[in-house]
Amino acid sequence: MRIYQKDSSSITLAQLNSGGATLPRVSPPLFCHELHRTLVNFVCEDILFADIALELLSRMGSSTLQMSHPENGNVDSNIYSHKEQKLTQEVDGTHGENGSLRVSFTSGEAGKESSEMPNRDSDCSVQQHVESNSTKRQTDVTLEEMYNNQYDFDEDEEDCDWQPIEKHVEIVKWFCVNCTMANLDGLVHCDVCGEHRQSGILRRGFFASPYLPDGGACVHESDGIQKYKDSCFQKFGSDRATLIGFDERMLLHEEVVMKSHPHPERPDRLRAIAASLETAGIFPGKCYPILAREITKPELEMVHALENIEAVDLTSRMLASYFTPDTYANEHSACAARLAAGLCSDLASAIFSGQAENGFALVRPPGHHAGVKHAMGFCLHNNAAVAASAAQVAGAKKVLIVDWDVHHGNGTQEIFDQSKSVLYVSLHRHEGGRFYPGTGAAHEVGSMGAEGYCVNIPWSRGGVGDNDYIFAFQHIVLPIASEYAPDFTIISAGFDAARGDPLGCCDVTPAGYAQMTHMLRTFSSGKLLVILEGGYNLRSISSSAAAVIKVLLGESPESNLDYVSPSVAGLRTTLEVLKIQKHFWPSLEDNISKLQSELDSYDAAQKTRKRAKKKPSMVAPVWWKWGKKRILYKIISKRLSSNTREYSMFL
Repeated sequence: MRIYQKDSSSITLAQLNSGGATLPRVSPPLFCHELHRTLVNFVCEDILFADIALELLSRMGSSTLQMSHPENGNVDSNIYSHKEQKLTQEVDGTHGENGSLRVSFTSGEAGKESSEMPNRDSDCSVQQHVESNSTKRQTDVTLEEMYNNQYDFDEDEEDCDWQPIEKHVEIVKWFCVNCTMANLDGLVHCDVCGEHRQSGILRRGFFASPYLPDGGACVHESDGIQKYKDSCFQKFGSDRATLIGFDERMLLHEEVVMKSHPHPERPDRLRAIAASLETAGIFPGKCYPILAREITKPELEMVHALENIEAVDLTSRMLASYFTPDTYANEHSACAARLAAGLCSDLASAIFSGQAENGFALVRPPGHHAGVKHAMGFCLHNNAAVAASAAQVAGAKKVLIVDWDVHHGNGTQEIFDQSKSVLYVSLHRHEGGRFYPGTGAAHEVGSMGAEGYCVNIPWSRGGVGDNDYIFAFQHIVLPIASEYAPDFTIISAGFDAARGDPLGCCDVTPAGYAQMTHMLRTFSSGKLLVILEGGYNLRSISSSAAAVIKVLLGESPESNLDYVSPSVAGLRTTLEVLKIQKHFWPSLEDNISKLQSELDSYDAAQKTRKRAKKKPSMVAPVWWKWGKKRILYKIISKRLSSNTREYSMFL
């Protein structure tokens, strides 16, 4: 149970645990009033505390709440404390080593602690002594004992809200470092992704074995950061260079209070990619970093309204805040968002001006859900939109944005919905609007004279893999991009459609991402900027990002996926988009008739299979109608004839 202080003048739970606050002995009405006034100053996540408080208020006559001081007078402090305000104290569960969560309930004895749970810094215990005015002898009563009926306050009344089956129940969990899923303590490998409990993916990236524990020497994060800082002063004098945008301050953006499990958009995403690139000798090494800066307010105003800018800036004065239930911010989030947007802006300007050939923005928080006014979907500022705006300022007349994140980039589409200078193409799960964020149907093509400059390729199901993506590229993305002829190309590279991602549940491999990147390099004279968006499986996101960066460095994709055969669902989606977009892009007309014939052939084959399945499998011999089995023959013949008539109605 986490209790947050609502009023700075009220007592904190830390004071409650340490003995810093004691309620004096008062008369029952006054005690109830004082206890009620104290409780309403807290917001409780766990209803159990409220239930117990009400139980005490209704059953106690005259009571005294006493607290014992911990040893040496130490009071547990939270790592997120700010301006001497206590943010939270964990009572119902604590996070131990290796990201584990331990929750235990023990039945105490009279005069002993009712529950004892470990904390990061110190053990915290709350001992409550209930003093009765009745003829019963005074004794110490724990909350568990009260609910276990060891102390019967009212024999005629039962509490059915919480009746533990056993006197000792212990639930031990650990969260997978790779996919954040919860696992029971007895498991060594994640039950979802198979990653080892002590995986070294944050130290060596996807090169670390998923099946064996990390046996290497500990490498401090500061060592890697220092290497990055030293490499920032290296000049990239060649126009064939590949730039990397990264700043360690973006790691400070994280959810302050963990909910049921770690938030999927977490700092480890960047750590895993950086570790993979360092282990492979790609960065620092073959790529060149640029110095980071925070985006300015006038630059943000080119894509966002003041409502978005001021709302994000306001979070720097709060310890924790939420734009939506899944879009968090802490006091460092506004700076991280401005750094991410600033890096994307500078990368776009440097690449378009010819200072470098291409680049990869290793940034967070992501941005393609952030619209004109609102932050949502883990996104605060729209990094791709800022980069497109910066390229236009540098002289680009036509910008192509290809978004292969598994979620539709509703924010990017909203920003450029009425613009002909930016062509937005998105490949995403849609499922008739049932998949987040619900936008991005094929008929959403732009507005106010910019129809056709928004191309949505909405998958109708999950599990979409390389073949469907490459097929859509060949028949939709590449023909439209060739006809559009962009001056600058941006990829909103979310890797949550990758195999093993817990949110996307699709099947794109690193080879598939490399192939799509290779295809897009042929446009804009190779002026290409890849911006990190989603992706929440560390092994998938790091291997996919490394494969994309290798293509940016000039390497050819490992697998040849030029000729692919799509799934039927992928073929239907591709054909649906072609029929809509052909009104704006005449080059698509040639593909429609060919794909339609393929789909018709498949449908005809399916009908043939269905007919074969519906054919009667049992035929009565003719001689039965003249022998002793003539009654059975009539029964079978009538049933078969009726089935035949029903079958003929569908032909």
